[in-house]
Amino acid sequence: MNERNDNKAFFSRCMNEHMASLYSVAMRLTRNSANAEDLVADTATRAWCALDSLEDRARFRPWVFRILHNGYISDYRKQSVRPDETLYDELAYDDSEIAYLLIQQPDEFLSWWANPEREVANKLLGEDLLAAIEDLPEAFRVVVVLINIEGLSYDEAAEVLGVSPGTIRSRMNRGRTLLQKALWQHAQDAGFPR
Repeated sequence: MNERNDNKAFFSRCMNEHMASLYSVAMRLTRNSANAEDLVADTATRAWCALDSLEDRARFRPWVFRILHNGYISDYRKQSVRPDETLYDELAYDDSEIAYLLIQQPDEFLSWWANPEREVANKLLGEDLLAAIEDLPEAFRVVVVLINIEGLSYDEAAEVLGVSPGTIRSRMNRGRTLLQKALWQHAQDAGFPR
């Protein structure tokens, strides 16, 4: 009985700690708030039922993200029974996520965001960055979201997605390249000098 109470307390604490991140990733995967809520609820149920399979409690975060991703694969992507009613405005992004994503970019192209003279451009391109992320092919979008927005390590993202860390690095590199190209094209279309 005491072990069950310990499990319950541990699970509740961890789920509360990661609920916002789980919902954020679910929203980016399903692109619909109702489906995202369902996916997170299903994830919580599956995680609770499988808690005994968690060998290292310090690895709860990648473990529960893996359950979320697997749930999405099995329930939402394969079954297109729910119509997509998402409007872009529904997606839950906040300025701190955008700032974190931009700060984490090592490439010289994105370093111009740190220039104070570009503050107005930052605001305008924030929406374009979000749109560019949403337009990425799913394999790259999920990796960019997990690493740059949710802060998982390459190894944790590999564990979540069930692929090798090398595959994650490759997808991350390709995702960043696609983002840079989309944003560079937008900058050129907006009249920014080469």
